[in-house]
Amino acid sequence: MIQYPVLAADAVVGVTAPSSGVPEELHDLLKTASMRLRRQGHEVIIQETAWTQESVRSAPAAKRAEEFHELMKNDKVGLILPPWGGELLIEALEFINFADLKNKWVLGYSDTSTLLLAITLQTGIATAHGTNLIDLRGEYTDLTTGMWKKVLSTQRGSFILQTSSSHYQKQWKHDEPSPCVFHLTELTEWKTVSGKPAVMKGRLLGGCVDTIRHLIGTPYGDVKSFRNTYLPGKPLLWYMENCELSPTDLRRSLVQMKYAGWFENCGGVLFGRSAVNASVDGYSAENVYRELAEELGVPVVYDIDCGHQPPQITFINGAWAEAEVDPAGKGTILQHFI
Repeated sequence: MIQYPVLAADAVVGVTAPSSGVPEELHDLLKTASMRLRRQGHEVIIQETAWTQESVRSAPAAKRAEEFHELMKNDKVGLILPPWGGELLIEALEFINFADLKNKWVLGYSDTSTLLLAITLQTGIATAHGTNLIDLRGEYTDLTTGMWKKVLSTQRGSFILQTSSSHYQKQWKHDEPSPCVFHLTELTEWKTVSGKPAVMKGRLLGGCVDTIRHLIGTPYGDVKSFRNTYLPGKPLLWYMENCELSPTDLRRSLVQMKYAGWFENCGGVLFGRSAVNASVDGYSAENVYRELAEELGVPVVYDIDCGHQPPQITFINGAWAEAEVDPAGKGTILQHFI
């Protein structure tokens, strides 16, 4: 049975950096984001690694895992929220005692999704792919991102509906700060490979394809055991976002996932928007999506609200979900905490 944490209104938020920390010149971002949470009634505990960064890491792998466990063992903490992702979280997995993890939320995206997926596959504890801490530093938050609290507050046995955003951010403009952090200038349109409306169902798993692909063949990426334990005979519904992979590298990664059995009994695949979808010798991301849909025989939806072109829907690894896309390119994600 999947375990679902429940976020209390006054939950204590623990901040640690299992991948990248915040360099000194950007400490104001961390301070501002923490202040926003405190003003909303949350105590915020910031661990040492959140303030440090050297050679693409916040700290040595064992130190990062140690801090994560400290927050896990702290009964006051209801949510662990890294400042952002990074590059080498995978190094810390061997130092994490998954059998000792408590039923509390871990939220984030990018490289943080490496940890999220590993936790859910190893333990059956639901994890949350959505906003990171730094992106909560604005004076206000857009409606899509702002759903994270309602999603994490959902009780077991209940459900939560999220809808596609009206607009998204095409590129980051750090030299033009705005009150809501994101510059939501582009019209959002969820697209299907078929060009027709789509409906898909399954238990959610996913994350940043750049990093979660490296769990294949390791103890931390045992999708088959998870499937047999938590949804025998039921489909998986995959969501993925691409940070840096070219279409050819994305294709290689998806083929490897298929060979590893990750797409067995798959109900569909959802892909987030990406700024790196330039074609390679005429081979585009749309070609990748179309080929995957043909090979798996399932609906494939892309340009959804997930990843490095915000805002982001909060996806719960382990939740039973129903995803729909209508003829106008509007989408919904209904997640059941069962």
